[in-house]
Amino acid sequence: MGSSTDSSGTPGRGAQGAPQYPEPDFEGVIGPDFRESAPWWPPMANDARGKPDVVLVVLDDVGFAGLGCYGAEVETPVMDALAERGLRFNDFNVTPLCSPTRACVLTGRNHHSVGMAYLSNVDSGFPGHRGRVTRSAGTVAEVLQGAGYATMAIGKWHLAPLEETTAAGPYGEWPLGRGFGRYYGFLDALTDHFYPDVVEDNHRVEPPGRPEDGYHLTEDLVDHAISYVRDQVSVKPEQPFFLYVAFGTAHCPHQAPQEYLDKYRGRYDEGWDVIRERRFARQKELGIVPEDAALAPLNPGVEEWDNLSPDQQKLFARFQEAYAAMLDHTDAQMGRLFDFLDSIGRLDNTIVVVLSDNGASQEGGPDGGADIVTYEEDRFCTVEFNMERFDTIGGPHSQTNIPWGWAQAANTPLRWYKQNTYAGGVRTPLIVSWPDGVAGNGGVRTRFVHAIDIAPTILDLVDVAPKASYKGVDQMPYHGASIRGVLDDRAAPAPRDRQYFEMIGHRAMWEDGWKALTRHRRNEPFEDDPWELYHIDSDFSECKDVAAEHPEKLADLVGQWSEEAARYSVFPLDDRYLAVRASTFTPPGTPRARDTFSYLGGSSRVPGAATPLVFNRDFRITARVAPLDAAEEGVLVAVGDVSGGYVLYLAGGRLVFEYCYLGDRQTLASSGPVMPGATELSFAFERTGDYRGIGRLEANGRTLGEMEMTSMARGMISWGSLSVGADTLSPVSNSYEGEFPFTGDLERVDYDLG
Repeated sequence: MGSSTDSSGTPGRGAQGAPQYPEPDFEGVIGPDFRESAPWWPPMANDARGKPDVVLVVLDDVGFAGLGCYGAEVETPVMDALAERGLRFNDFNVTPLCSPTRACVLTGRNHHSVGMAYLSNVDSGFPGHRGRVTRSAGTVAEVLQGAGYATMAIGKWHLAPLEETTAAGPYGEWPLGRGFGRYYGFLDALTDHFYPDVVEDNHRVEPPGRPEDGYHLTEDLVDHAISYVRDQVSVKPEQPFFLYVAFGTAHCPHQAPQEYLDKYRGRYDEGWDVIRERRFARQKELGIVPEDAALAPLNPGVEEWDNLSPDQQKLFARFQEAYAAMLDHTDAQMGRLFDFLDSIGRLDNTIVVVLSDNGASQEGGPDGGADIVTYEEDRFCTVEFNMERFDTIGGPHSQTNIPWGWAQAANTPLRWYKQNTYAGGVRTPLIVSWPDGVAGNGGVRTRFVHAIDIAPTILDLVDVAPKASYKGVDQMPYHGASIRGVLDDRAAPAPRDRQYFEMIGHRAMWEDGWKALTRHRRNEPFEDDPWELYHIDSDFSECKDVAAEHPEKLADLVGQWSEEAARYSVFPLDDRYLAVRASTFTPPGTPRARDTFSYLGGSSRVPGAATPLVFNRDFRITARVAPLDAAEEGVLVAVGDVSGGYVLYLAGGRLVFEYCYLGDRQTLASSGPVMPGATELSFAFERTGDYRGIGRLEANGRTLGEMEMTSMARGMISWGSLSVGADTLSPVSNSYEGEFPFTGDLERVDYDLG
């Protein structure tokens, strides 16, 4: 059936007969047997042999001055060495948030155009705001995989709609669905580095250790990166690889091994004013900022260090120690990866790109945060709240973020922060090293470069031309351009002469050294936002607003912004908080778009973005168990982590419900032991007013206790997951140790929402 016949009826490739199945293009000869036949193999498709390897490293919330080679006192010798043998950029620009920048970096297109106006946590119902990357913008991994590269992703993804990151999928927007052959990391914006929610390929896995074992996620990520590369080069050393490594550093929570925390004790007691001045002077020595650059004044809300109270100084220094320790530790782990590549002879012909996705974060508030949910709930932690948790900062029992003053120090010499379109939000480090291909030698490049230029540059350097269509989907043009010319010649022009910016209503337009921008005031009309104008070529830090001197230029740039916004699907502008958006939008078909949920015992963790919305409404949680034995205990259901959440569990014969929101822990325990033989164990909440109500514990319909609950979450209680039958990650309650698995037979846990 698989052969053809010639005119004489003999199998083969005759003059009048051509094979039709299964290979119509077969160019060999098929005779009666192998002795009279000639084999043929199609040429190797997508032959990438001889091309360089690529390692793309994305850091998180690391400001312009975050690395040693950009002026910091934080010890980052590995990245400093990369810069010394490669090139640094001092006008590399990104978007002000993580998902959008990652979309730009991996696709080479503007983030609104590909559907990532904001975060992948929400689909706001508009084309530019889908929270997913459109298929018409193939990732650099998809292009390289199609060209013969092995592709591997490690670490933070944050490009899949979060409601699609459950065990039920769909998996099309997970890394393996967007061009990567292997993946190990986490899918959300952040995770606890001691108790991470880890995914390998297309399924969740348990971390290979616990804090008491010395486990830390960053080390685990590098272990897997090395393992993936080792497997690849052992089996197919001739095939080049593309390795994407996206660390959680230095996004909150700031966590590091104790030895690194100890290393930075006392280093920040001098305060952010001294550190900023010191970093600024170092930046000038390194040639990272121009000699005529100015150090921006303190942002509104940032006090001079000497005006702070002793408690504030003590607390704020401790927050910064954790931030620096985490960054130092990550640099050391990067060193393990690069040492491995060097040991197998691959490093010199590896294109290494290191960048940060946005500036340092303002989400810690003026006093820093020992609870990382506070910002999403539109509030900040107090000094008193933070001081109560002082001894835990940086360790496995904390989830913290730095105060504004240290965030501005991380962005030295720039103004403002992540989320804003000022340079402090969008200008970050960029290091490019390729010893065999680019003669860097520690040079500094001053041309304007944007995140959308990274993918076109990688493809240019490895000489891979993208196709017009992938998997039947026509591809949109690249919005970025290769910076190969700038890598080879510091005098080469910038790849483009204009770029727009927008995030949560903050806007900016850069053109040929000029930049117009506005900082939006939340909940106020967008048209009322005042615009400012800066000449970046003579004002590196955006300190001198020249709008009054150049009104025509400002008007021109504002007009250009509107044109670009219309061209790249920016509208409608939206300034709502994540918690508001996430609790408002439930697109059809998503796990949250219903009022009843049933989780079977032993089911996989459910990411926080897909958990039932129990905010400001009646709800009931019922654990259905085999007839209860008096000795049985453990967690029935837990949602959240060490910072907050809720948990229903049995301990000492009593049924307990704990609810922790912004540090306020409300605990309701049954008045006595649960009756043996009970099969339904419930917590019911009856709303009596906004964010308050009556909580009740029940067993088989019989009330066991009730209490008034007055401090309830408005739209987000935690970044943690939901787990059934155990508290599988960072513990929600302090009343038990470890996962505290339920020792009985748990059939399922039901949610009924009012």
